Formats: sequence, structure tokens, C-alpha cells
Amino acid sequence: MTLSVLLKKICYCGSKSFPTDLPKGHIRVRVGKNVLCKFELEAYFLDHPLFEQLLQLSGEEFGYSYDGALRIACEIDLFQYLVELLRTRNPLTNYMELKDLVSKFNSDHR
Repeated sequence: MTLSVLLKKICYCGSKSFPTDLPKGHIRVRVGKNVLCKFELEAYFLDHPLFEQLLQLSGEEFGYSYDGALRIACEIDLFQYLVELLRTRNPLTNYMELKDLVSKFNSDHR
């Protein structure tokens, strides 16, 4: 994780709103179940099968309407793990199921 990404995460967690400037090709998401953390990430992640599965679960939990940022029903650490994995652009992630990713995350972080 780069320093600028880390600083953005620290600044956004607990913040009431996002900064108004959003880089082209990026989206805003709110992640968490109880405590929300705000992230900016590349929009192309939305097309990835793992991210689509996560959005499907989030839609079932929170509904499909949103105000300003997508709401993601996921633990923050797991979401960061998913984003870092997607940033590697490893083609094997296209064949991974979300439940397998969660199992791998849980076994790696015990």
C-alpha cells in the first residue's frame, strides 16, 4: 500500500464526507458492517468477478440504491485484501470464488 493510499484511508475513516475531487476513472465506496471506512478505487474493479460477487452480497444486505458512494458489506481488512489482490492483476483471480477468498484470508490472518 502506498503512503498516499494509506493517508487517504486514515483521513477517510470516521470522516463524514469524501473530498470533492475524484480522479478520473475512480469510484468511492463505503466499506464495513458496523464502522464504515471510505475508499477511492479504480472503477475497473467493478467488472471483476470477485468484486461483482461482493456487490451482489452487499445489494442483498443494504439494497441497491446509494447516496454518493457504493456501500460494501464486508470487513475492512478483507476488502483491503481483495483490492490488493486485484491490483496484482493475477489472472487466477478471475476463477476464484468469493467464499474461497474469504477462507484464504481467514487462514492467512490467524
